[in-house]
Order: sequence, then C-alpha cells, then structure tokens
Amino acid sequence: MIDFYFEKQTLEKLEDSLRTLDDAFDIPGKKKELAELLAEQNGEGFWNDIENAQKINRKITAHKKRINQVAEQKKRTEDIVQLLELVEEMQDEEEAEQARKDLQQLAEDIDTLQIEALLKGKYDSCDAILTLHAGAGGTEAQDWAEMLYRMYTRYAERKSYQVKVLDYLDGDEAGIKSVTFQISGDNIYGYLKAEKGVHRLVRISPFDSNKRRHTSFASLEVMPVIEDNEAIKINAEELRVDTYRSGGAGGQHVNKTDSAIRITHLPSGIVVQCQNERSQIQNRETAMKMLASKLVEKRERERLEENQNIKGDLKKIEWGSQIRSYVFCPYTLVKDHRTNFEKTNVNEVMDGDIEDFIIEYLKRA
Repeated sequence: MIDFYFEKQTLEKLEDSLRTLDDAFDIPGKKKELAELLAEQNGEGFWNDIENAQKINRKITAHKKRINQVAEQKKRTEDIVQLLELVEEMQDEEEAEQARKDLQQLAEDIDTLQIEALLKGKYDSCDAILTLHAGAGGTEAQDWAEMLYRMYTRYAERKSYQVKVLDYLDGDEAGIKSVTFQISGDNIYGYLKAEKGVHRLVRISPFDSNKRRHTSFASLEVMPVIEDNEAIKINAEELRVDTYRSGGAGGQHVNKTDSAIRITHLPSGIVVQCQNERSQIQNRETAMKMLASKLVEKRERERLEENQNIKGDLKKIEWGSQIRSYVFCPYTLVKDHRTNFEKTNVNEVMDGDIEDFIIEYLKRA
C-alpha cells in the first residue's frame, strides 16, 4: 500500500521554508518597489537619463526574477501536495516513484534558494574580480597558482558563468606569477568572497628530481565589480598612471604598443594593472573599475573589522595562514580550516567542484 506519510512531513517543512523565504527576500517589499519602478519606467522622459534608466531596468529584472522564483516554488509545492493525494487514491507505484523524484528535486531547488537568501551583503549581487598570486617557492608555487586558476575557471564553466582575463603574468618556467580575471553571473561576489585567503598545496613536486614532498601557497583576492559610480569617489590627483608594453599573449597589437596600464592609488598604496584589452583606453577603463572594487572592498573590510564581525576571518586571510589545504600526498584530502568541511576526491575539487565548500562557509558565516 502506498503511503506518503514521510513525504507529507517533508512538504510541511518545505512550506515553512517558503514562508521564511518570503521574509528573507522581502517579497512583499519587492512587489511594492517593482510596481513603483514599472510606473517610473512607463513615465515620460524615462530614457532621457540613459544611465539611470539602465539602473532601474536592472532592478526591475532582478525583482521580477526573485519574485517569480519564490512564486514558482510555491506553485510546485501545491502541485505536489495534490499529486500525492491523487497517487494515494490510485495506488500507482510508477506514479508514486515519479512523485518522490519531483519532491526531491523541489527540496533541492528550495535549498538553493535558502542559500541565496544568505547573500544579504551590499555587494553580494555583483560580479567578482579575482586575483591569484603565487607564494614563495618559485616554479612549484607558480604551478600551484595556475592549478587554482584552472579550478576557478572550471567552477565558472560548471555554473555557466562568464570569465574574462584582465591581467596575466607568466611564471618563470611554468605556471603563473599572478592572474586577475572577472567572473560574471548571478550573486558571484556573494559566493566567491568565501574563497578569499591563502590556499595551501601539499604534494610530490613534479619539478623535484628527488621526488620530495613540497608545500606551496597561493593567495586569492576577491573584489566586487562596482557599477555604481556613486559607490566610491576617486580623486584623479591621487592617482599615478603608468603605461607599458604588454608581456602576455594578445597578438601583434598587444606586443607592439604601450597599451598596458598600471594605476597606483597614492593614499592607499593600492596598485592595479590591466593589459588584456585591445586599447590603452579600454585598459584604463578596466583598471579604474578594478581600483574602485579594491577601494570598496578595503572600506568594507575596515568597517567590518571595526564592528568586530569578521575579525577572526580577517586574520586567516593573512599570508602564512591558510583557509584551505589541498593534500595530494601521502593521502588525498581537501579541508577548509574555517568550517572543517572536507572532501577526499581532490581531483574533482581541482576540476571545479567547490560548491560544497562555499555553501558550508555561507551557512556558518
């Protein structure tokens, strides 16, 4: 006899979760604001200020998406409630199996929304700029930086995110000394800010003829892409701008002109550089975005440190203290030292399977 007692209990929990998501995402508030934005969009002269119009349109799209996501899960929940009742009457094993699969998928989708509800930071919805730096250790550390770069690009591919390289510095013999790249997609900064810090590798080095075990480090910076020009004010008089000839791949144009840009923000000492765009103007625009992102990240970090909300995490980001270890020898293990979450399949992790580490961090942050 088909009895959905446990499945109905699961549905009750999912209905509670959806009510919580209404509050977490402030769905009533978003509906009210959406109505106001749509009225503004339909108003006369809306496109006179193109920048403001684009900003409003982005808000409208984001609000619609979130409202529809929650509404869709509510509708699916109602449909499954009715389906379970029908299947119990029919006593059809094949339909019962399909109903259980539908319920499992619903639970996974609602769980994903609950994770997204944790992303409440001011810049969590932004795209992200990531910069990897090889640590001390020469070729071995530079190879490790390149392995991490591949890991994050593979993660982006799994999530159908876009990746754009902004600056790339090859290693002396292999790997990379540093790379800066932008990842674009929904809530990227909110997710990848969990990856900021020092990453440690333990393995038998392929560059050591004596096959000894080596420990290498690479650091990762993660910054939000700031599209709002009002978010940070940059005084041109406080900048030093240098041009130089690009050293990376990019064809004849890149190699024969001083198109690369390096900008130094004198008050903070922050340095950014970009060489992968086609022109000096494009490189400068991209570098200015990178600088704004770094300044905003610095401001937020200082504010949070003052509030003593993340002091412990900030200490772990400092050089010499890793957030995560990747062990290839004498056993295989990837362990996050902040959450103690671990996986034994290190090759899968290096192929971009890092979602579980990110989610565990967000749940505990």
